[in-house]
Amino acid sequence: MRSTFLSLLAVAGYCAAQSNDTLNATLSGNSELSNLTTFLSANPALLSVLSNATNITILAPNNEAFGMLLNSSAGENLASDVGLVSALLSYHVLNGTYSASQITNMSAFVPTLLTNETYSNVTGGQRVEAVMIGNETVFYSGLLQNATVSQADVNFTGGVIHILDRVLTLPESASDTATAANLTALRGALNASDLLDAVDTTPDLTIFAPTNEAFQSIGSALANLSNDDLANILTYHVVNSSEPLYSTDLSNGTSVQTLNGGNLTITIENGTVFVNAARIITPNILVANGVVHLIDNVLNPNNTAAATPSATSGAPGFTGASSASEVPFTSGQATPTTQINPTSEGPGPASTAVPSSTSGPGVPMRTGAVGAAALLGVAGVVMVGY
Repeated sequence: MRSTFLSLLAVAGYCAAQSNDTLNATLSGNSELSNLTTFLSANPALLSVLSNATNITILAPNNEAFGMLLNSSAGENLASDVGLVSALLSYHVLNGTYSASQITNMSAFVPTLLTNETYSNVTGGQRVEAVMIGNETVFYSGLLQNATVSQADVNFTGGVIHILDRVLTLPESASDTATAANLTALRGALNASDLLDAVDTTPDLTIFAPTNEAFQSIGSALANLSNDDLANILTYHVVNSSEPLYSTDLSNGTSVQTLNGGNLTITIENGTVFVNAARIITPNILVANGVVHLIDNVLNPNNTAAATPSATSGAPGFTGASSASEVPFTSGQATPTTQINPTSEGPGPASTAVPSSTSGPGVPMRTGAVGAAALLGVAGVVMVGY
């Protein structure tokens, strides 16, 4: 359904957005975009590609957006990394022509031209989330940062330009995103089970990520686990499919296979999405190699019960466990230097979040090109009872 929806948008947008203005003429004729023109001029190869492209959408940060970026620590990193500049600009170009009127309150996860595996391991190009919130057209990027369209549908021969009030944020590695989201227990558990590098580098992952509180609430069940047992639990939270599973791919009754060989059941009750009996509390956090959905309980490979009818909150997977006095696995974990957008409830299929744009792209970890072997290597671990 997602690919059909995007294809219809692209065809309709392409027909609507044709004009006689070249990209260079359109950019140079808009005083709000002189900083973008400067950045593109410093990347002649990308500028040439965009100038000759057809059926694209350019998300163009205005001069004020670039000014805020350049005055940030992220802007300092751009000055010394040509590859990062090219990746950031590529992330602002959508593969297809999308007019603002075709973006609705149902989220669409649109492929961009960012396909460089140094910065993104998502098949078909790293995604941005496009959604209408109230009367605003909003694009979500890494760390749940969002940018609002200040001027829509500036047509040129190759497609359409939407002018944004903020620069998009490149999705960071899964581990850095976990730190930024205060998922230090998950990050520590992945590190303890030697899965951290694999989770950062395997393409097209969907990670159902328990909060620190979720890990602490089952402290007794985690206290004496072997590394293999811990890895078995963690890989039950990870799906590796042909593409990441965004919220629009999670339909009621769907069963998805995890890396440990088990299955998760998706249930939707009154608009609330559950994975087995755990509730998704923040969906669609884009990472360099896929997407993370925050959940309110740790999943148990030996307890696959789905959410009960009319459920409003998640139920523990480890029913006999008791809480620990401290959050487990957090010793020695890094202190976050960036944060998930704290003023956003997070985007979703019919988001009611109030857009609150924040500036500056996060600098991503280089993703490398490690396959799924390290994660799949624990799939044969024998499940243990709790």
